[in-house]
Amino acid sequence: MTYDIRLKRIYAEAEPEDGARILVDRLWPRGKRRESLRLTDWYRDASPSPGLRRAWHQEEISRAVFVRRYRWELNDAAEALVPLLRHARRGRLTLLSAARDLEASHLPVLREALLEALAAEDASDRDDPASPPCYAGDNGG
Repeated sequence: MTYDIRLKRIYAEAEPEDGARILVDRLWPRGKRRESLRLTDWYRDASPSPGLRRAWHQEEISRAVFVRRYRWELNDAAEALVPLLRHARRGRLTLLSAARDLEASHLPVLREALLEALAAEDASDRDDPASPPCYAGDNGG
């Protein structure tokens, strides 16, 4: 199955085709009132930890190190992805951030992790039968 996960700046206009609009930043965007954003939810748990975010913004670590550490954080707290996976299964999911350059932010890493988790769940569903076979009418002969 394919899933539609989009990235968008929180400062861009909300559109009906955005689907579920989830803000995935630790900090609230400056100058924005909650009512004006048409958010489905503000979900901080899937964003980088404060220490990792600070190291990345202060250029203490490279992009590669940031991505690796953020993926570790996501793997260590896999349950943090569950609400986002549910939204992705229902339809389009738009991940929102205040970052100026979305492609250089944490959102592409998060989208990739979500798509991998969805694919893994789908694969495990195909491998496991929904229920054991029923032999109720079988009298052995």
